[in-house]
Amino acid sequence: MIYATCIQETPGIMTNTATPISAAQAGSLTIGGDMTVYRLGYGAMRITGKGIWGPPEDPAGALATLRRAVELGINFIDTADSYGPYISEELIAEALYPYPKDLVIATKGGWLRCGPGQWLHDASPRQLEEAVSGSLRRLRLDRIDLYQLHVPDPAVSFDASIETLARLREQGKIRHIGLSNVTLEHVERARKIVPIVSVQNRYSFADREWDYLVNYCESNNIAFLPWSPLAQNRQANEVVEKIAATRKVSPIVISLAWLLRRSPVMLPIPGTSSVKHLEEDISAATFQLTEAEADALDSVVPAPFSLR
Repeated sequence: MIYATCIQETPGIMTNTATPISAAQAGSLTIGGDMTVYRLGYGAMRITGKGIWGPPEDPAGALATLRRAVELGINFIDTADSYGPYISEELIAEALYPYPKDLVIATKGGWLRCGPGQWLHDASPRQLEEAVSGSLRRLRLDRIDLYQLHVPDPAVSFDASIETLARLREQGKIRHIGLSNVTLEHVERARKIVPIVSVQNRYSFADREWDYLVNYCESNNIAFLPWSPLAQNRQANEVVEKIAATRKVSPIVISLAWLLRRSPVMLPIPGTSSVKHLEEDISAATFQLTEAEADALDSVVPAPFSLR
């Protein structure tokens, strides 16, 4: 069992106390009014091969990482049919089926893979219907708790994509609907058609382009799932690395702690294919930034992502 150790000092006495590390220590968030999960999830993109293509080099290690995630209290796993493609969903089922009662598996569709590091849009109604059926089969589910449009398709009516997901929800194949890689306009348009319970966009202390969307989600009780918690920004990374060195933790712990502090609707989903790195990620659940450290991170004003 992994423990978080803290030092408590009183006059003339120093003691070590240790508590087991668990995602539960990050607090909880209720999605869609009826799915309560802990605010540190797991992103299952990295358990595939290089370039998010094909099977992993170490299948046993990928399965062990998924099982360890559940042991550490994680009850929210994010994946997509395009991760592999299909490999991530298949590994989740192989490792965890039959699933723990409280486990929420969120998947996505509308973005296809044709090779390592290559993505193709297809959020047409027919493709989304096939994608949902395929995810249900691979994940061995009767209903997907959270299904997300992976990205709006510039060649397909956005409303048509959302209407398709709404229809699949009415058919009982989807419990809740979320969006990924979207603007505020997309969220507002989608909410006129069907309830939207989550948004998944690129976001970190070093990349706050979607700050206003985080604020919107918080005001409307919509979960925000940030991906890429360590953005490529030299100035910002220098700040986090300095804090990490002082506190003797990994930079990812600092980044995740900042995200958890940023908003009560924030649900980070760090991904890894390593049990060691997974345990490191979950240790962020007990990590508290000082006010000075939080101010130092908040003071960084990142350049727009497109200009880096």
